[in-house]
Amino acid sequence: MEDWGFLSKLLDKVQSHSTNIGKVWLTVLLIFRIMVLCAGLDKVWGDEQSSMVCNINTPGCLNACYDKAFPISHMRFWVLQIIFVATPTLVYLGYVLHVIHKENKLWQHLQNQVDKDGIKRPKYTADNGKVYYKGSLLGCYMLSLIVTILFEAGFIVGQYYLIGLYMPKQLDCYRAPCPDIGLHCFTSRPTEKTIFIIFMLIVACVSLALNVGEIFYLIGHSARYRKIPHPMADMHKITSTENSC
Repeated sequence: MEDWGFLSKLLDKVQSHSTNIGKVWLTVLLIFRIMVLCAGLDKVWGDEQSSMVCNINTPGCLNACYDKAFPISHMRFWVLQIIFVATPTLVYLGYVLHVIHKENKLWQHLQNQVDKDGIKRPKYTADNGKVYYKGSLLGCYMLSLIVTILFEAGFIVGQYYLIGLYMPKQLDCYRAPCPDIGLHCFTSRPTEKTIFIIFMLIVACVSLALNVGEIFYLIGHSARYRKIPHPMADMHKITSTENSC
């Protein structure tokens, strides 16, 4: 659990700079994926090879056949999936923190000036700290969502081809170094492991749907935002009117 602490803290920071749908996605990622992966799956998959019962004990046969059936461990596959899916969001977090840092300096400079005409004004933030999704900030957010969708969809397809959608009760193998009679092994707790495999797949599909929904939400939000003037634009108009009077 400690290994995921740093990632969890970074994702917590993302919540304050995400939409409501993004907050739900982060909750699904933190609770239903990272927490479940740390709390339960290690115990479930800790005996995936050691507790299998096989009909022969030829050295190297079990390892070769298990590698053929599952090219990558379920645990390691889901760890890679979480890391890849979370990476675009963390890149967006770095960019938005950079933007906020620059605009905070603009706010401080603006407050120290008596004559505010002709001074560059903050574009993405308001004086109360609210972040506006537009311009390059909106583009970065949309790009991170698109990359996340591609990673998520790729790992869902990869799970189907690499580790399957269930844990088979019996593994049959006729490859070297097994004898010609082949290897027949019975897996440990296949029903319990199948439940976890389906659960992780459902959570991945829910996360994918949330990402797609967030893209449509941002598109609609940006369309409405174009019709609403920025508060700083209104303030600039008022200031200009007062000066002309």
